[in-house]
Amino acid sequence: MVYTFRGGIHPGPHSDPGFKAATNTKPIEVMPAPEQVILPVSMHIGAPAKPIVAKGDIVDMGQMIAEAGGFVSAPVHATVSGKVIAVEPRLHPNGSKVMSIVIENDGEDRLHESVHPYDFASMTNDERINLIWTAGMVGHGGATFPTHVKIKGAIGTVDTVIVNAAECEPYITSDHRLLLERPEEVVGGLKMLCDIIGAKQGIIGIELNKENAFAKLEELIKDDDRLKLYPLKCKYPQGAEKQLINACTGREVPSGKLPADAGCAVFNVDTTGAIYRRFTTGMPVVRRVVTVSGSAVADPKNLEARIGTPIVKLIDACGGLKEAPNKLLMGGPMMGNAQFSLDIPVMKGTNAFLCFSGEEDKRVEDPKCIRCGKCIAACPMHLLPMYMNVYGKLGDLDECVKVGMMDCIECGSCAYVCPARIPLVAQFRLSKGQITAKRMAAKAAAEAKAKAEAAAAEAKK
Repeated sequence: MVYTFRGGIHPGPHSDPGFKAATNTKPIEVMPAPEQVILPVSMHIGAPAKPIVAKGDIVDMGQMIAEAGGFVSAPVHATVSGKVIAVEPRLHPNGSKVMSIVIENDGEDRLHESVHPYDFASMTNDERINLIWTAGMVGHGGATFPTHVKIKGAIGTVDTVIVNAAECEPYITSDHRLLLERPEEVVGGLKMLCDIIGAKQGIIGIELNKENAFAKLEELIKDDDRLKLYPLKCKYPQGAEKQLINACTGREVPSGKLPADAGCAVFNVDTTGAIYRRFTTGMPVVRRVVTVSGSAVADPKNLEARIGTPIVKLIDACGGLKEAPNKLLMGGPMMGNAQFSLDIPVMKGTNAFLCFSGEEDKRVEDPKCIRCGKCIAACPMHLLPMYMNVYGKLGDLDECVKVGMMDCIECGSCAYVCPARIPLVAQFRLSKGQITAKRMAAKAAAEAKAKAEAAAAEAKK
């Protein structure tokens, strides 16, 4: 049986579904560590980490150099050994400058004393979760939500753990190569997650275009009755959490709720492998496998790079650019973020970097909606993108909420099928930000009013 969801799209030509042929047969190449790594203290959703080293300090690989800034935060570790040469704002993929720790590599890869194997079986659940937290673990699929928070919230409410091996976004093949080359880490991490959370079943949801990984995965899970492999139809956005949960379990995540409210917890392939490595080797998050592709790249590859490696080094490892790109993307073409520089570093959630030229980035001047309804048919959340766009442009935020703007997952399916090539997702992101700001302002005003009324009541006494 092949599992899927209603809606979605099929990007790419029949000869190359998902535009993955450039890299899906290329093994992971381990890059040499660069001369310098740039490590932003904010590589996750939540409070930025707090630097605990200063310029001039000597650090070891795997050493914590920035501690978590709160429970919903994640620490940062040195990805090379060497000397801290700067603690200052540096260019971040979000377009701003973020406080970063710059380390000059001494070439020794000297391991910190904290990097050693841990006995998973003898540890308490609290100890296990704390070890994951102190490893700086986040969602490596791009969302970068701190993993320990997700695990903590899943205990007692979640009965199903799902490894998101769909990798439905066009061009990206880093997870596919990990499943082929390091399946033991993924399955081992899934077993650990099931043990920590107390889940009754663990599912590996994987699209049919990765069928060459099925045999090895099935062999690795056959000794554990909790684990199952679910083949998924190749369709975008099959890997979106809500769609993946629906495809694998038939459950619906309620509007405004989290996967845990449907009894599920979803983890990325590389996050799952990182959990396994944390316990078996002691290594925190120091590296990421990145797909570098696109028509402007001379020799597209899957590269294992140290976190903090400047993107330009990855481009150089792919033979450089064969022509000037007209668009740079951190992530995939559907949900990735446009970039203006190659000096940004590899982050924990960097699964791809794409460089497009020519026809891969066609644009339409002053696009007009022709009311064809294709965006509505493609929406996997069953929303009304056409009307969301109209109300968003009018600034009618109340109507935006009524037509489901806050349920949009920003997958880009609507924009992909739009014959006018209207930048729908850009408008939705803008409108959602305005709605959030309005709600925050209303909350602050209500709190200020309550505080003023309480003070007035106290003054009357």
